[in-house]
Amino acid sequence: MSGEGTPPGRREIIEALLFATDEPLTVRQLVEIFGMPEEGEAPAAVTGEEVLAAIDGLNSEYARAGRAVRIVRVAGGYQFATRPEFAPWLGRMLREKSRRKLSVSALETLAVIAYKQPVTKPEIETIRGVNADYVLRTLLERSLVAIVGRASTPGRPLLYGTTKEFLKHFGVNDIADLPKPREIDELMAEAEFEVEKRLLEELEAKRRQEEGGEESAPDGEAVP
Repeated sequence: MSGEGTPPGRREIIEALLFATDEPLTVRQLVEIFGMPEEGEAPAAVTGEEVLAAIDGLNSEYARAGRAVRIVRVAGGYQFATRPEFAPWLGRMLREKSRRKLSVSALETLAVIAYKQPVTKPEIETIRGVNADYVLRTLLERSLVAIVGRASTPGRPLLYGTTKEFLKHFGVNDIADLPKPREIDELMAEAEFEVEKRLLEELEAKRRQEEGGEESAPDGEAVP
C-alpha cells in the first residue's frame, strides 16, 4: 500500500478506476487507460494478465479483511459489487429511496431516454449538458430505466431504455402512447398564453380599480 505523497501502485490504480466508474470496465479498457500518459510522462504499460492478477489480489485482500465488497465480472467487464448476504440491507435502502419523488433532473433524463431510446450516457449528457452519473444510477435503482445493450460505437458504451415500471409509473400502456414532442410544444405554448392572458387581465382590473378610486375621491384628491 502506498501512503500519502507516494505514487500509487498498479493495484491501487485499478482499484480506484473500478471504484469510480459508473459502468463495468473491460480488461482492454483498463489496459488502454494505463497506456494514456499525461503530458511529459511515459506510458505505464500493463498487460491483460497483470490486470486480472491485480483484480484477484484485491479480492483476496477484501476477503481477508472481511470487506462487504468484491470486484465482480459483469457484462464482459469488471465493477464493484456488495456480497450477497448484504442484499436485505440494500433492499431496505432502495425501498426508502423509492419513496422519494423524482427530481426535475431525473424527469428530464427520463424524457431523453423515453424519446431517444436506446441511448447512451454520453448522448444523454450531450443533450442535457450536465453529468448524468447520479441521476442514471437513481433511475436504475427505481427500475424506471434499464441497460438494454451496448452501442456499436468505439468503447461500446451501454445503451439505456425505459422499462415496464416506467409505463406503470406514468400510467401509459405503451411507449407509443406518450405525447409527441410537437404535442408537448403546443401544450406548453397554450399554457404560456394562458399565463400571459391572466396577467394582462389582472393588470387591466387593477388599472380600472385605480381609475375608479381616483374618480370617487373628494375635491379632486386621489384616494390613498
